Amino acid sequence: MKITDVRTRVVRWRGKTVPLPPHFCTNPMDALELPQASMQTFTFHGWLIVEVFTDAGHVGIGNAALAPQVTKQTIELYLKPLLMGQDPWDTEFLWQHMYRKTMAFGRKGIGMAAISAVDIALWDILGKAAKQPVYRLLGGKTKRRIPVYASRLYSVELSALAAEAKRYKDDGYRAMKLRFGWGPADGASGMQRNLELVRTVRDAVGNEIDVMADAYMGWTLDYAKRMLPLLEEFNLRWLEEPVIPDDIHGYAELKSSARIPIAGGEHEFTLYGFRELLEARALDYIQFDTNRVGGITQARKISALAEAHSVPVIPHAGQMHNYHVVMASLNSPMAEYFPIVDVEVGNELFWYIFRGEPKAKDGYIELDDNLPGLGLTIDEAALENFEVIE
Repeated sequence: MKITDVRTRVVRWRGKTVPLPPHFCTNPMDALELPQASMQTFTFHGWLIVEVFTDAGHVGIGNAALAPQVTKQTIELYLKPLLMGQDPWDTEFLWQHMYRKTMAFGRKGIGMAAISAVDIALWDILGKAAKQPVYRLLGGKTKRRIPVYASRLYSVELSALAAEAKRYKDDGYRAMKLRFGWGPADGASGMQRNLELVRTVRDAVGNEIDVMADAYMGWTLDYAKRMLPLLEEFNLRWLEEPVIPDDIHGYAELKSSARIPIAGGEHEFTLYGFRELLEARALDYIQFDTNRVGGITQARKISALAEAHSVPVIPHAGQMHNYHVVMASLNSPMAEYFPIVDVEVGNELFWYIFRGEPKAKDGYIELDDNLPGLGLTIDEAALENFEVIE
């Protein structure tokens, strides 16, 4: 079996979007005194679809959500030429070839997002060729179904926040995650607003539901150190991305305080990046995203390394490429799940692009044993809602 073509398409949502209020979610801009450092700066209304074609008729589907147009160019200019005519079963060789070809500029960020999208497509091909779900190629099932946590709960009016949290509890979720709305530039009053968000969710769902909270790289180490003792009373399962990804020592200092478990890794890349985090004892939970970290080829290695350090892996974002990794690893106790909503920040766009994503029921998702590969198809009719850039 040989690779005969690689097709990339950027799709940009052109339908209606939900307006986002100020302080909708913290982000790295919140350390700056700007007129409005809101999540508007960090919307993701574009997506990259990758298809890898073979002479055996199998077509692998991959995707990337970070900087899709530049990621598309990276694949077209640097990765596609070295993939043509290759055997997709040689996933390790192809990954190393892509990695080393782009190492001077691509070992983190956009270059690795491009490699990830292609690698996911290659694993999809392997599953289809073997007539098996990808998780079986990774070791098979470690759980009958995957527990998922509801991941939304942005910084909105408190009564609406409470109602949403209560709805997730009533729907059977045993865990959920909220987003903070204020950062260092907002001072002590912003800290109190953040506490109101957590208190509202905890009061709405009680103490028998796991609650997590995400700062999305929006705090400084000083700010996080001030927040941790204030958050202790709410018994958070973890505090996510409290500082920027490059501040590994900051992560380690927060984790060493043992006040609240610390999670991160959504914006880290490759086995080498996670070796640094683990050796620094920086995280209680690892949260790589398979379509950023280097694809399934890297995700499975990082999962094994994390297991050796007894650090659970709970990937960022849900989606099938992450669910197959979670299903095959006992060290991944649950997965993130973005509920189906109208388009807002863009995290939900995959629901509008692909068919086959499993829908949560009673706080779980199930993977079909009879669907080979990742189990996804592209909803070509739905792409009419997007601007498509070939």
